[in-house]
Amino acid sequence: MEENKGKTDEEKKNGIKEFFSLGEVGNYFFRKKDPNRPSNINIKMMHGINKISIVIFLLGVMFLIWKLLLR
Repeated sequence: MEENKGKTDEEKKNGIKEFFSLGEVGNYFFRKKDPNRPSNINIKMMHGINKISIVIFLLGVMFLIWKLLLR
């Protein structure tokens, strides 16, 4: 807690906001369509498979944490 000494409320709020930011994974799921980016069926399939694998990975991590907490 010593690192928070001397910081203003605004700086503390920004730190909390940064801690809970979605980061790269969240931006991958919730980004806007870029009209300059090429789009074909191969790229759409690749991104769809990537999204499915990220979701399955996160579900697996949550399952492992759940098992550890219930033990």
